[in-house]
Amino acid sequence: QVQLVESGGGLVQPGGSLSLSCAASGSIFRVYGMGWYRQAPGKQREMVARISRGGSTNYADSAKGRFTISRDNAKNTVYLQMNSLKPEDTAVYYCNANLSPTNWVPARDYWGQGIQVTVSS
Repeated sequence: QVQLVESGGGLVQPGGSLSLSCAASGSIFRVYGMGWYRQAPGKQREMVARISRGGSTNYADSAKGRFTISRDNAKNTVYLQMNSLKPEDTAVYYCNANLSPTNWVPARDYWGQGIQVTVSS
């Protein structure tokens, strides 16, 4: 069974920084793309940043220049460094991983349980 476990959320003042981590564990053959999404109250879930297994990155316009996504393939872990946080960054952040649990099962998306990030003074 595959699990994605996020950590690092919390409360931070505007202009501050937070770092999120997400580790995939369990029966894993290979992890492909990984990413972070977020969902604010009353809004749809949106992509924040994604990173390929080879390290290519993609950011939402709202995250460019402030957030940095990275990964450690050996640890099946993805990170999100968030700087210059704004109140509008407040949301539940979800980790996503596209992975194969075995070498004969096609890859599919897995999700973490979500972690709260609140930006407020």
